[in-house]
Amino acid sequence: MAGPVVEALHLTKHFPVRGGFLARETAVVRAVDEVSFSIEPGRTLGLVGESGCGKTTTAKLVLLLEQPTAGMIRFEGRDLQTLDRTMLHGYRRSVQAVFQDPFASLNPRMRVDQIIAEPLVTHERLGSGEVAKRVARLLELVGLPDRSADLFPHEFSGGQRQRIAIARSLALSPKLVVLDEPVSALDVSIRAQILNLLRDLQAQLGLSYLFIAHDLAAVAHMSHTIAVMYLGRIVEIGDAATVAATPKHPYTQALFSAALPSHPGEKREEIILAGEVPSPLAPPAGCRFHPRCPHAMERCGREEPTLLREAGRLVACHLYEGVIPARS
Repeated sequence: MAGPVVEALHLTKHFPVRGGFLARETAVVRAVDEVSFSIEPGRTLGLVGESGCGKTTTAKLVLLLEQPTAGMIRFEGRDLQTLDRTMLHGYRRSVQAVFQDPFASLNPRMRVDQIIAEPLVTHERLGSGEVAKRVARLLELVGLPDRSADLFPHEFSGGQRQRIAIARSLALSPKLVVLDEPVSALDVSIRAQILNLLRDLQAQLGLSYLFIAHDLAAVAHMSHTIAVMYLGRIVEIGDAATVAATPKHPYTQALFSAALPSHPGEKREEIILAGEVPSPLAPPAGCRFHPRCPHAMERCGREEPTLLREAGRLVACHLYEGVIPARS
């Protein structure tokens, strides 16, 4: 069996905050702290959490839009920091992205065929006839008619524009696509269509996805594994169906209690969290969630929990002690 397409090991990103008379570094924002995960071929890792928890920074690290402060990313078993320029170029081809706002991510002055063909023209030496064939094939893959090629982005609906963005992301036959809130800007009636398209493309092309979303129903629908982030750390990670059905970390329980039930007859007790998310400039000591946790104990304010195996997933919580620690 093939190993992971992408693997993050103790991935960390701190942003310096400068201030004062000489604009010296006065503090750091701990955006991502010691995050580890892997994404297997043809599988989806769903990354969830409130705004500011580090999801988008994690995506930027995977896309090489940011460099890690510590830790590493491996691509097909190779540490990215050891790759030469040619191999890094190959990584960038193999890892593409679809972002939240399809209108903002498409050049309004370019026709659709130019938008989709841009990666091909930049990275491959192809004749115009071959490029046109590839564009037609990509439009077909995402369910758009041939005549779409001659139109501009403003002539399409939001869902159609996201299909164009997906087509462009597939132009270079990537192995991993980072989906950063890909349906949150769309009408509710269109979201399921785009999510089902993404699942069909995954099955057809063997794609791996890093799927980032606030919509927990979408994450549960799309993902094979769910990782829950809070203030830069993963607090729970495991099989998507297991985590969604029986969340163990108090934060995960609160997130899923507020989500729409999977069927009308399902009863859930909504858990209301106290307070706001603390600043990543000064995260709480011990467990970062303890000031808002309904189950907080005295030790939670001084000891940071590690990810432990509990009921078929990993959970970072002092409620689950006496179990075997996860291997680093």
